[in-house]
Amino acid sequence: MPHSIRVRDLYDALSDRLELSWVAGEAGADNPLLSDPSEASTGIIVGPLNYIHPNRVQVIGPAEEQYLNTLRPANRLQALQQLFSDQPAAVVLVNDIAGAAELPGMANDAKVALLRSPLPDNQVLDNLQYYASLFLSEKTTLHGVFLEVLGMGVLLTGDPAVGKSELALDLITRGSRLVADDAPEFTRIAPDIISGTCPPLLREFLEVRGLGILNIRAMFGDSSIKRTKYLRLIVHLKRMSSEQISGMDRLSGAHTNRDVLGVSIPQVTVPVAPGRNLSVLVESAVRNHLLRLKGYDATEVLIERQQQAILDQ
Repeated sequence: MPHSIRVRDLYDALSDRLELSWVAGEAGADNPLLSDPSEASTGIIVGPLNYIHPNRVQVIGPAEEQYLNTLRPANRLQALQQLFSDQPAAVVLVNDIAGAAELPGMANDAKVALLRSPLPDNQVLDNLQYYASLFLSEKTTLHGVFLEVLGMGVLLTGDPAVGKSELALDLITRGSRLVADDAPEFTRIAPDIISGTCPPLLREFLEVRGLGILNIRAMFGDSSIKRTKYLRLIVHLKRMSSEQISGMDRLSGAHTNRDVLGVSIPQVTVPVAPGRNLSVLVESAVRNHLLRLKGYDATEVLIERQQQAILDQ
């Protein structure tokens, strides 16, 4: 929820990247990034100083400071008072400008966080807007194991005890990387992009029945872990009998799409049965999906060859 995102969270996430420092208004560290949940729908949370449509995070750079300095003292003071009367979540001074001498006192009185960054305004704005949007984007948690397989974000799903964790462990030994086990969190960061990550509590761990909890980083090294990855393919594991497997479409397979936060994600169903090498099947599904993205469809090529052979005869 928007109210759970505070100025302190934004500062903790970006203090190193933007070299942020507190100037005044420490009492406003727990101010919510949004005062009204409906503001999230506008997508504009951070921006340069704006009195007409005030941003929740007001950024003051050299251009804004020059504008304030052109005002008469009385008008300048009135403009600063209006800035804090709109109750922004935070005010950020960029390009290492000093800002008006009255700003720290006003920030303390209004309990509004006043921060400073030595970086240029466009770089600060890009980072603030990106992280604000990321924090406030729609999220969901899906049951499964999220991996990077052959460079692609793949979510393994299926019924409990179908073998998702064992398959994930096998794929990791073959060079795949673990993002999250059991409860990966997904966020729509763009109209057609779903980003997946792992809750901090579960990071690096994989539960395998019979073995218990495994620390993948400790066992396989740092290269076996991936912090975030875009979701590009879902592999659904389904127990099937020999009769059910033989009844599947042998040409096109079991391909469909699954809606995740309003984005259509390709899904392929892989039968689980004795004697099937699931890790090879998953890697093959990924390679086949990569070919489809490039416009190559093996089924269509085979049908065209058959039709051509019939015509030649």
